[in-house]
Amino acid sequence: MKIDLSAYLIVGPENVNVRSIEEIITSSIKAGFTCLQLRSKISSAKEMIELADRCAKIISDLNASDHVALIINDRLDIVLEAREMNIKVDGVHVGQNDISPEICRKYLGDDAIVGFTPKKINMIDYVKNYDLSVVDYLGVGPFHISISKPDAGRQVDGSVITRTIEEISEVKKISPVPVIVGGGVTIKDLPILKKIGVDGFFVISAVAGADDPYLVAKNLVECWRNSK
Repeated sequence: MKIDLSAYLIVGPENVNVRSIEEIITSSIKAGFTCLQLRSKISSAKEMIELADRCAKIISDLNASDHVALIINDRLDIVLEAREMNIKVDGVHVGQNDISPEICRKYLGDDAIVGFTPKKINMIDYVKNYDLSVVDYLGVGPFHISISKPDAGRQVDGSVITRTIEEISEVKKISPVPVIVGGGVTIKDLPILKKIGVDGFFVISAVAGADDPYLVAKNLVECWRNSK
């Protein structure tokens, strides 16, 4: 499938407060979100596969399977088993401490989506020198300190590396693949991110933790689309 990275939601059982993941996903797709990533650090493999199945069915029921991607965070094994069970999972997103993008591509094939979070330290040099030929897009962040991922960008000394507009702009210029930005991103950040040419934004709690997920998701999508 041709992936649209413009509005990317990351969601898991840890992020939905009193709502169900099904409700969050339904609201976000109806509002115009184009990618869904299932991410959980507490769910078992069985629970993740069952969740992927439920989410894939929601996407199908909304007639969105051909334009909304379903991606699993970290877990190549979950993607492989889901595909064996004929669950429409489109790919995987991995980072520095996960299985490599090369192995993901090897086992998933050319039709799968493989997303990658580049190295936090010396990120620009890393993107310049790393072979990204097996990667479909880069996820860059955090843009701000994130409530949902408080350890994102955190170093051994306890400090947190956040990404400046200048860094993100440079990564976009040198990256051979699309770049999306997240980590504490709010609606106020979208115009400047769009202006520097990134391909989309990703959020977690901004939508999953909202009092009205549909309204927040709709406002984010419309802001992105209307920004130049």
